[in-house]
Amino acid sequence: MQRRNIFAGLALVATATLALAGCAGGSTGAGSGGDAADDPYGLVDAGTLTVCSDIPYAPFEFEGDNGEYTGFDLDLLGAIAKKLDLKISVQDVGFEALQSGATLAAGTCDVGASAMTITDDRKKNIDFSEPYYDSLQSLLVRTDSGIKSIKDLDGKNVGVQQGTTGEAYAKENAKGAQIVQYQGDGDLWPAMQAGQIDAILQDQPVNLEHEKADGAYKIVETYITNESYGFAFEKGTKTKLVEAVNGALKDLRDSGEYQTIYDTYFTAN
Repeated sequence: MQRRNIFAGLALVATATLALAGCAGGSTGAGSGGDAADDPYGLVDAGTLTVCSDIPYAPFEFEGDNGEYTGFDLDLLGAIAKKLDLKISVQDVGFEALQSGATLAAGTCDVGASAMTITDDRKKNIDFSEPYYDSLQSLLVRTDSGIKSIKDLDGKNVGVQQGTTGEAYAKENAKGAQIVQYQGDGDLWPAMQAGQIDAILQDQPVNLEHEKADGAYKIVETYITNESYGFAFEKGTKTKLVEAVNGALKDLRDSGEYQTIYDTYFTAN
């Protein structure tokens, strides 16, 4: 399958296009007087699926060459949007506000795609799609650190991303460690390289990217936590969109297109 790459400037292009269409009397967004029949999903901008994601978090979402947004989550949503005959735009937002439901409730975007684990606590404020990825947690350390397991973290600084299941796992299981919160992997990884923290506890595919990028670091343990990722929606307001996304996701699995996208990012792992 040809990968669907998502450009950071696409949101501006889509907005300008919709504005011109409104002036010409064509289809408009839900907030600009358009007919509901033209926008059955109640989108931020009719005809465009607006996605919020905390970037970078490779291999799920990251900025590639020329300011291009890509990754497993975004390519998969791009394929889903195509199934629904929608364009797609991506906004880079903080994970904490996204996972709490605040960003979605504010109407910033239609869907959150940020390697977000489906949990009962999050379900109180967010509606989720059907699961699209199963993940593990993991512990990344320097190869010369002497740390061989989570039992060796007593007195060590362990970096986690705020508001994540990795943070929750570290607080429960890294006995004696100093848990250091960061906004995202874009802060965690440089802190690790600078020697400010002794380990990173987070999703295994993300730590694996760092292990592959620099031989001075390695994953010493992975943890089965029975986590599955889902796309996130504002609570109680996007029923038709959730149903449509679930339907398109099923179609992609049945056709083999999901597997093609998956293999692009994970088979080599």
